[in-house]
Amino acid sequence: MTESDTATDPAATACPKCGTPVPAGARFCEGCGAQVDAGGTTPPAAAPPADPVDAATDDLGDAPISAPTRRPADALPDPAPAGRRPCASCGGEVGPDLYCTECGTKAPSERDHFTEQPAAWVAGVCDKGVRKHRNEDAMALLAGAEAGSRAVLVVLDGVSNSVDSDVASLAGARAAREVLRMPLPAGMGTPESRAAAVGRVLAEAAKAANTAIVAVTDPDTPNPASATLTLAVLEGTRVDVANIGDSRTYWLPDKGPGVQLTVDDSIAQEQIATGVAKEVAETGQYAHAITKWLGRDAPDISPSLGTLEVTEPGWLLACSDGLWNYASEPSALQDQIRAAGTTDPLALAQKLVDFANAAGGHDNITASLARIGPVSPPPPPPPSATTAAGAPPPPPVQNAPTTPTDEGAHD
Repeated sequence: MTESDTATDPAATACPKCGTPVPAGARFCEGCGAQVDAGGTTPPAAAPPADPVDAATDDLGDAPISAPTRRPADALPDPAPAGRRPCASCGGEVGPDLYCTECGTKAPSERDHFTEQPAAWVAGVCDKGVRKHRNEDAMALLAGAEAGSRAVLVVLDGVSNSVDSDVASLAGARAAREVLRMPLPAGMGTPESRAAAVGRVLAEAAKAANTAIVAVTDPDTPNPASATLTLAVLEGTRVDVANIGDSRTYWLPDKGPGVQLTVDDSIAQEQIATGVAKEVAETGQYAHAITKWLGRDAPDISPSLGTLEVTEPGWLLACSDGLWNYASEPSALQDQIRAAGTTDPLALAQKLVDFANAAGGHDNITASLARIGPVSPPPPPPPSATTAAGAPPPPPVQNAPTTPTDEGAHD
């Protein structure tokens, strides 16, 4: 049918967008491409938006009813996008094909080794490790620009014997981070009220991580993706933590004893509670058999909670068991921090990853850090491999487990 025929066709209707006649049976206007229904008439208009009062009664699933429509001014920003990626061998630039443009060395994929540094005083490194074929760890960080103001450290460790745990852990980490973007609530002015209000937010972060993990899980798989979770929120001098599984958060002051802020959900921890020596439980047959996790088959996603006031310089560390396998005690981690000789968080996180890899690297490794106190300037780029040899990695601490035995397994 020609345009003139269309114009005289009594069944034709006018396009609501441009006015061009549209014949009966046409689905699109030939003049502007606007969609019409099969009868040549325009689709019904969209229903008017629901009244705001009525919308509050709708089933929103896991979405917060009072979710803001735009980011508030005091929400923490995302980490800056990564810029030039240096080659670990010569300091040259890694190209989009993952090969160094200077020396030709192949770099690991971004998922196998990545860093985040949202502020000068907060950073993390997430690494595949030596013995693993993929990186199932994940992290997501936030920080205010002013040192010591506010930071969020989220670490998830995907369970290795579950399907697509590398995808799920990253989705879960980022979902938890979004819940924690705003400052924690103050409650009604009493310590008990604040603790209850903060606990609800941290539980919502764990729930959001679980929802994200389930969302990327194949509904037909008999072995759904799962992960452990540890997270820490620093606001001024107060640290609040939440934990599911056997990733951990530590407070490691420059002087004085450090402390493990989280309690593992594992058979090893249950053995320790009955009187088994920690070094025995953490190197035994069930050292990494977890009793709680996130995922579709998780029986309980309520995190254990903790809080601490910090008033001295030091490091807040959230890490996966790929690091603490080789330095479980806070004092052992403090030894590695002192051996690193830096207060730049990104450099220190990399040193801790290097230490774990040198000690065996049997598992994926994540070290995320927030510095309380002065921060040293970042180190210069690595020298050319032809002019300087890399320093040997620090030796593993004594009495550290060397072979995780049932790593990441469910109970």
